[in-house]
Amino acid sequence: MERLRAPGGCPWDREQTFDSIKPYTLEETYEVLEAIDNRDWPELAGELGDLLLQVLFYAEIANEQGSFSIDDVLDRLSNKLINRHPHVFGDVKADTSAEVKRNWEALKVEERKKREPESQKDEERSILAGVSSAMPSLLEAHKLSSRAAQVGFDWPNVEGLFEKLQEETQELREHLKEFPEPGPRPQGRGVAGSGKAVIPDELQNRLEEEVGDLFFVLVNIARYLSVDPESALRKTNRKFKRRFQWMEERLQESGRIADHASMDELESLWRRAKAEERQGQGKRA
Repeated sequence: MERLRAPGGCPWDREQTFDSIKPYTLEETYEVLEAIDNRDWPELAGELGDLLLQVLFYAEIANEQGSFSIDDVLDRLSNKLINRHPHVFGDVKADTSAEVKRNWEALKVEERKKREPESQKDEERSILAGVSSAMPSLLEAHKLSSRAAQVGFDWPNVEGLFEKLQEETQELREHLKEFPEPGPRPQGRGVAGSGKAVIPDELQNRLEEEVGDLFFVLVNIARYLSVDPESALRKTNRKFKRRFQWMEERLQESGRIADHASMDELESLWRRAKAEERQGQGKRA
């Protein structure tokens, strides 16, 4: 990386900045997740290397401006692993993963206090501090609700969450009564934007808020069930893509495309796609 960034190195690498390579970092992270989802271990080895390259890139840029080096990154990581695992490297007792997690969160709070300016150390700090708003919204919602649950702000049981889901759904339906006639309609076919209802800004904002509330409740249900919402939705996206492409292949066999099929035919093909997939899973099992 030093050679690539040095005079006479790679022109593209020399032009990069912290901001210019951020999109690549995000892209490489998702490619790592995809390789894990696909259980493609050879591919994962390559993707982890690509992700590590991002770390080296940032560290080299920082080293050039005198901020820190890759050695500092590794030292900080090593010290964190030791300090956050006193039950391994010290004499603290933690026999379960729940105890380890409680200790971990308490140590994080103490570390944040040490990093704060002296004038802020005595001030109350939000338990939600440190949850980045730059992360994917499903992950952010999961982290926010998890932090709040640590202080007891949580539903006593999962049934309460399903009641909340029903409540939020009803609130959305109430707002839909104000939707311009003839009401919400699919926008899939025809010229993009043609026939789209003009919705008042105030109503649009309320609909967005209610849909957001629905997502937040669903994320909490996922958290309650120890399901990663980001991973769950990603798998559903892949399932939908797989089944829809199976439908397209069947239509192409008869010389047609999905645009020329009726909704009844598409629905019938979708049911067949699901049945074929389940049958295939049964054979593999």
